[in-house]
Amino acid sequence: MNPAQSSANVGLPSEHVHGVAFNPADDKVYLATHDGLFRYDATGPVQIGPVIDLMGFTVAGPDHFYSSGHPRAGVNLPNPVGLIESTDAGKTWLALSRQGQTDFHALTASKSGVVGFDGSVVLRTTDGRSWTTLEPPVETHALATSPTGSILLATSRSGSARSTDDGATWTLDQQAPLLQLAAFADDQTVVGVAPDGGVFVSTDAGATWDKRGGVGRPPQAVTARPQPNSQLEILVVTAEALLR
Repeated sequence: MNPAQSSANVGLPSEHVHGVAFNPADDKVYLATHDGLFRYDATGPVQIGPVIDLMGFTVAGPDHFYSSGHPRAGVNLPNPVGLIESTDAGKTWLALSRQGQTDFHALTASKSGVVGFDGSVVLRTTDGRSWTTLEPPVETHALATSPTGSILLATSRSGSARSTDDGATWTLDQQAPLLQLAAFADDQTVVGVAPDGGVFVSTDAGATWDKRGGVGRPPQAVTARPQPNSQLEILVVTAEALLR
């Protein structure tokens, strides 16, 4: 996969993109950016909700989002906003916890809760309000969790750490490719993108990886979902475009 071969090479509504995801409720693509949340309609990107510099961003279900970051002027939220939740596809946000305290650089959600990285530590919550500290053996950059929440991946400059017990214990796989970002398409299928844009796929929940292509440049965000006939739909955001 590269810009020349991509079936969709879409311009970006903001210079900095921190997250990309499909919303199961409307089957549309959402971008969390430095300039707020955008939904891709037939006519192009449309801004949704208050203007917040959305950092960590994850879709938990239909119209159900979690995020973090910094409010722009006129937005009635503390700075940083801590963990915020939307149940109307980003039109409005509810402050859940850690307001004025935490800016989650990375977030990932599953049926068992939300895991976030605040730039220093990895934290997990099952109710959006009380948190426990996880200890992956890497300086975490990004996070990904299986839909059930049992498997967690933490990417870093020194390699990826993997947990199969909700983050209680971790292993560092020295044989895995160096990944900057990762995203689960289902409980067994994971997509990872390397710092140079190489795209890898795992069909055993991150235990082993195969290189499938590349986007030719560093990634800003990635997401994936299964398609009929065992195909996989992958979106990768680079500094120049949204690539499918």
